[in-house]
Amino acid sequence: MKKTLVALGVMAAAGSAQAIEIYNNEGVTVDLAGDIEVVYVKGFDKDAEFQQEIQDADFGFDVRYAINDDLQFGGYWEFDGASGTVTSGQGSSADVGDTYVALYSQSIGSIKVGRTCGALDDAGVGSDFQFGISSFFNNDSTFCEDEMIRYDVDKGTFYGTVSIAQDHNNSTNIGTDGSYFDLKLGARVADFDFTGYYGDGDLTLATIPKEEQILALEARYAGVENLNLELGYYATNVKVKATGSEVDSSTVGLAADYTIDSVTIAAGYSFGSSDVDALESDNWFLNAGYALAPNTTAYAEVGGDDADNSEVGVALGVKASF
Repeated sequence: MKKTLVALGVMAAAGSAQAIEIYNNEGVTVDLAGDIEVVYVKGFDKDAEFQQEIQDADFGFDVRYAINDDLQFGGYWEFDGASGTVTSGQGSSADVGDTYVALYSQSIGSIKVGRTCGALDDAGVGSDFQFGISSFFNNDSTFCEDEMIRYDVDKGTFYGTVSIAQDHNNSTNIGTDGSYFDLKLGARVADFDFTGYYGDGDLTLATIPKEEQILALEARYAGVENLNLELGYYATNVKVKATGSEVDSSTVGLAADYTIDSVTIAAGYSFGSSDVDALESDNWFLNAGYALAPNTTAYAEVGGDDADNSEVGVALGVKASF
């Protein structure tokens, strides 16, 4: 998969939206959550045309059973109506998204087992919609797996995540003989939020089998009213299993957003460097979003990169989550 860093940040924020409670009785709760996004977008390619894309069309059920005052057992399953191609055609169908069972504890954290994403899927700075940093994640990076175990804990000042994955079904880039591990550690101090990530993957079924190590460091500052400032540093080491050759790449991303009543203006820029020239990319974006209703935003965005024959990208869209 290929995800932009700032887009991941938006996804994490969207995941925190208030779900709709549809059942609550004798310690059993059922919540409904979902999101939808439709956008007209023109990419960076020379002479690219505007096209309509359905980029999100998901809903899921979060069912929990109270074991005692602290512990809950739960299950979650999601239906992804925008899987595969983002422009659905005749005969298309929804796929199953996140599907897992979990134990939740306010005192010691939660553990999820099943199809879900690891800690690095939470990484990302900024609040772009379409044209964020793209030089860090490559097409073979795999942060979401069918066979994942993820543990999360948040004690207010400190928080963390650890996840491991296998692929004994040979359904992703990991493969039967591969492995994946990542973690996240964070601290909130005054108006700052500091987060570090590390990931290690042995991708035996990738297009080119390889080993990847990923390091990410992020800092956020929210000490000025209505203003958010963010800084991220991301480094990867890729070792090709067949030849033993290695490629090191790094990216530095800067982003800021400012809210005025119902309007949020955001901008970001990233600097990419790599041992391979084709993997280097500097990216930028500028956008404005208008809150039509709670968790609903209409937006306009422009962005670009420094690739040869690249043009300014434009996007006009609406997204909502619950």
